[in-house]
Amino acid sequence: MLALLQRVRSARVEVADSVVASIGVGLLALVCAEATDTEPLADKLVDKMLKLRIFNDAAGRMNLSLQDVGGGLLIVSQFTLAADTRGGNRPGFAGAAPTELGRALYERVLQQARARHAPVAAGQFGADMQVHLINDGPVTIPLSLR
Repeated sequence: MLALLQRVRSARVEVADSVVASIGVGLLALVCAEATDTEPLADKLVDKMLKLRIFNDAAGRMNLSLQDVGGGLLIVSQFTLAADTRGGNRPGFAGAAPTELGRALYERVLQQARARHAPVAAGQFGADMQVHLINDGPVTIPLSLR
């Protein structure tokens, strides 16, 4: 599983000019399933997103997790994180999970996140989405679980 986490002051997702999800302070997680990913890997990704210490403590050090600060989590499917850009100028996406596996693992991530944290908001799998965010820091952390 791949994810790109962005610490945000706020974030929202629009589909067809309508807001479908939004959060205040928290994390925007762009999530990608790869062809060989499994449910246990999805569970591990959720654990890492919730426990990663990237929020500032009283001393200004990144020492607190999303759970520690009670922030929102906005999860957006993003198959393009699997882009292979090693050759030519057009990215290849052969490493991304097929649609049904990608959807199942995305739903697993949502289900596990919602069981362990609130609030959790989500984009729409496979939709043409516009993602708006105010990055805090900026703090942007790539995650690759293998």
